[in-house]
Amino acid sequence: MSLAELLTAQIAAQGPMRLDAYMSACLLHPEHGYYTTRQPFGTQGDFITAPEISQMFGELVGLALAQSWLDQGAPAPFTLAELGPGRGTLMADILRACARVPDFIEAAQLILVEASPALRDVQRETLAPHSPLWLDDLSALPAQPTFIVANEFFDALPIRQFVRDGHLWRERQVGLEDGALVFGLGPAQPQPALAHRLEDTNDGDLIEDCAAATPILGTLAAQIEAQGGAALIFDYGDWRTLGDTLQAVRKHHPSDPLTAPGQADLTAHVDFEALINASAPAKPSRVTPQGIFLERLGITARAQALAKSLTGAALDTHIAAHRRLTHPQEMGNLFKTFGIVPTGAAMLPGLET
Repeated sequence: MSLAELLTAQIAAQGPMRLDAYMSACLLHPEHGYYTTRQPFGTQGDFITAPEISQMFGELVGLALAQSWLDQGAPAPFTLAELGPGRGTLMADILRACARVPDFIEAAQLILVEASPALRDVQRETLAPHSPLWLDDLSALPAQPTFIVANEFFDALPIRQFVRDGHLWRERQVGLEDGALVFGLGPAQPQPALAHRLEDTNDGDLIEDCAAATPILGTLAAQIEAQGGAALIFDYGDWRTLGDTLQAVRKHHPSDPLTAPGQADLTAHVDFEALINASAPAKPSRVTPQGIFLERLGITARAQALAKSLTGAALDTHIAAHRRLTHPQEMGNLFKTFGIVPTGAAMLPGLET
């Protein structure tokens, strides 16, 4: 039985399901989930992330984390971690770039927070020389300084959607019509957690809420404040989301989120306001466009250095990668980053102002 058939049977028996429950099933169902059954990254997958575009991204991220480690006294041992590591490409680039930082690799305990068994197998192969430890979530992080990166992790967390109806909200749900999955709206109800959105919305406006994001960020921030360390968060979105940003991507093309559940990636724009607010008691930076952050770290100089050994198609690809990561009309503005450090610590390079 396919996931579509399973979900159809469940809705027929129990009634419409919340969007976050639908997304969770599509992405993480143990037998049919998108992330549990395939390798979605790269040109042979459904989408390409920044680390897959160019090694420069991971190199600069790694050196920023290493500088923060030095600024905090080069603690040893420490945790070097990644949320949702994909194929392990980003962490491999981080480790290669940081190999020249004295004592960094030797002091690092590598931890990957990954729910997908299929992706863990790929990460194990990519990072075999470094013997990573896998965790299902952040609750089991060691009590030691933690330097962590999350690239396109929060956009894949399940969301709920609500349409404003006066001072009440109607939740968007997944139901059935003539046997097919369709979107619908539940009854108008109060939603105290959305009280702050009454100030910037009108009747009929749709807003999104990712309840799963803030506890994760809060746990991470509490770890950094108590033990030391730093976090770099990269994702696409804005200070507050407004409108329907749910999207499905299959083989690098947009798809209907309700078509072929479990066979397409489902994501939504990240509400950076919620993440920043969840960073207390640690100290977050300002939210900064990815392009500006990478330029501050010297990506253009790095690109020029790498270009010296390239010609022809390889050079063209390299130039296009630099543009894609940094140009305002590509990933440069849509993707944003912010850092988290302990109160009183120096902010991560590239995010100081």
